[in-house]
Amino acid sequence: MGTFEPGWRWSESVGPIAGTSSCLVHHNGYVVQGRMHLRMDDGGESEVGPGDVFVCPPGHDAWVVGDEQVVVFDFAGTMANEYARG
Repeated sequence: MGTFEPGWRWSESVGPIAGTSSCLVHHNGYVVQGRMHLRMDDGGESEVGPGDVFVCPPGHDAWVVGDEQVVVFDFAGTMANEYARG
């Protein structure tokens, strides 16, 4: 499970630690709370919210939308606190 605070953005919060310009991890997720915007390196974009199931391949940025904390279950097995250890 991952919890992301308002203002969190992958490219700003994790990218410098991971050393890449976008997330290179595949995610299969379920959103419990909040809204998150996803932007793929190829320009595709989507937004997910409570009750949504999503598949997000490597090569993306993501950020919290609005003032509510985002809670996500990731079934692909890797969350930011595991893959971004420096």
